[in-house]
Amino acid sequence: MFSFFFRKKKKENPDLPFIGTDMHSHLIPGIDDGVQTLEEAYAMISKMHELGYKKIITTPHVMWDCYRNTPEIILSGLDDIRNYCKHKGLDVSLYAAAEYFIDEHFVEMLRNGEKVLTLPGNRLLVELPYTTPLMNTSELLFSVMEHGYQPVLAHPERYKYLHKQTEIYRKFHDQGCELQLNALSVTGQYGEGVRKAANWLLKQGLITFIGTDAHKIEHLLSLGKTADSNLLVNYPFKNYLLN
Repeated sequence: MFSFFFRKKKKENPDLPFIGTDMHSHLIPGIDDGVQTLEEAYAMISKMHELGYKKIITTPHVMWDCYRNTPEIILSGLDDIRNYCKHKGLDVSLYAAAEYFIDEHFVEMLRNGEKVLTLPGNRLLVELPYTTPLMNTSELLFSVMEHGYQPVLAHPERYKYLHKQTEIYRKFHDQGCELQLNALSVTGQYGEGVRKAANWLLKQGLITFIGTDAHKIEHLLSLGKTADSNLLVNYPFKNYLLN
């Protein structure tokens, strides 16, 4: 096991430690709340390449009330981005999975054996509601495993209703769910409570992966702020498993 990060000095990004694989972003134009144009996608991918990311796995939302994305829609958009980057002369390893909101549609997809887009290792990136907790989250995550997938819970530090129930984080981890931290959470990007939860999860060693969750270029421009976090620099993230 080794640290996913190392110090890299660049004039444009002093002390930025993030090098490797990003596994959570929203870079396919016009299909969710991420980028809306190919030009915007290209600018973000170029910036990620500049920051040192060698592989990008973008993960559009699948949330049936808002974003009815199918594998066909996502993969078609991926082809468009790849072709645009190639046309611009940018050589980058770009792939796609999805971020699945746990709702009734998601449960039906699992039951019906529908095709889903996964991260390497048959990992399925899932997210919970932000405001209202599900009554049976542990059971639903276990159901993901029963259907042959490894659940990865996106940004657990952002579910504020869990901040006073930290034993639930450990329960998710102990039952086999991998947890993915948003890099910007440690900077206060999402508020002080989220920052504290992120630091607690790191100190407890409950986090497996880290992602940008980049929706816009400003998120990438803010990544330099994470260079001051010793917790991030020294934490043994396992993003290398996604290479």
